Amino acid sequence: MKIHVGNLSDEISEDDIRQAFEKNGEVESVIITKNRYNGRPKIFAFVVMKSSEDGQSAIDSLDGKELKGRILKIGEALSDTEGHGGKGGPSDKDGFGGKRGHGGTKSGFGGGKGFSSGKGGFGGKKGFSGGRGGRGR
Repeated sequence: MKIHVGNLSDEISEDDIRQAFEKNGEVESVIITKNRYNGRPKIFAFVVMKSSEDGQSAIDSLDGKELKGRILKIGEALSDTEGHGGKGGPSDKDGFGGKRGHGGTKSGFGGGKGFSSGKGGFGGKKGFSGGRGGRGR
């Protein structure tokens, strides 16, 4: 089971997270995400537990607990297919997501607030971040 661990301290290490989670079962991996521009840790990580039972036990026992001075926010991580949809689900027509995801109506890459809007293109009324429609103007 893949678990999202949020609200981490800047000083936390993968070993600190592993030790906290190992009290609930076998940990397969721990990955603290890094900022690609400066290499510093972000405030969240992913933990993969060997079984769903161990993962749920870890979520139940660690969510809302303090670790290195921060209150953890822990939950099951979304799978790759679940995270792309936004409000419209995994796909609307030919796009990759819904109203706020990577796809949209017709054949674009975004919906109302995605990467594009309306009938293709990368713009919409508000440039690259989309608008409520349009052709990238």
